[in-house]
Parts: sequence; C-alpha cells; structure tokens
Amino acid sequence: MSAVILLIEDNPQNRYLACFLLEQRGHTVVQAGTGPEGLALAASANPALILLDIQLPGMDGYAVARALRADPVLAAIPIVAVTSYAMVGDREKCLAAGATGYLEKPINPETFVADVERFLQMKPKAAGS
Repeated sequence: MSAVILLIEDNPQNRYLACFLLEQRGHTVVQAGTGPEGLALAASANPALILLDIQLPGMDGYAVARALRADPVLAAIPIVAVTSYAMVGDREKCLAAGATGYLEKPINPETFVADVERFLQMKPKAAGS
C-alpha cells in the first residue's frame, strides 16, 4: 500500500528522517515547513494522511489542525500529530484540535512507518463529524 503523505514539519533533520523512512516503504511524501504552506499543500496535493508537527513557526499545529477540520474538502483526511509535546494532557489537546492520532518525538525509526500505516488503514471520517 503506497500513499501520498503530507509532512508539515519545520525541522530539516526530522523531515529528512521521516521522508527517508516513508519513501523506503514506497510512500510519496510532500513536505511543508510552515503551517500556512502545509494548508496550501493539503488543498493541492490530495494527501491520504497528514503528519503534523505542533511546534511550528507562525501558525502552530493546533491552528493548522483546526483549519484543516474546518475545510469541508480536507476535513476527512487523517491528521497525526508528531510532536515532542509529551506532558500530561498534550495528547488530548492534539486530539481536541482535530488530530486523528498522536506520535511522540523522537520517532522510533523501527516502528514509525508501521505506526503511520495504521492511520492510513483507518476509515476516513465523514466531513463535519
């Protein structure tokens, strides 16, 4: 199963590792370094999944997730928060903003792709739910 995955991540090293791992498994990765760039790419790239950092410059991942969920065309795309925010309540805050799932950084190279692919296998949410 290969898919187009949008990675919204401002750290070049994190982008490189995630892209390398996903592309080795046959996925196509479209990259954005900022929230606004990610929103624009989400509208044009038609991704099957969005991997979203929370700590982004200018527009944080919470705002990006809310904007994606507010757009009827993009609302059903699964969003996985990939973040170093790992304190009590951070996972719930990500989910409340619209994320489908949550993965902690640093990512584990041995399990990352399998973790991401679990979200690809989920049935899309209907817009507005």
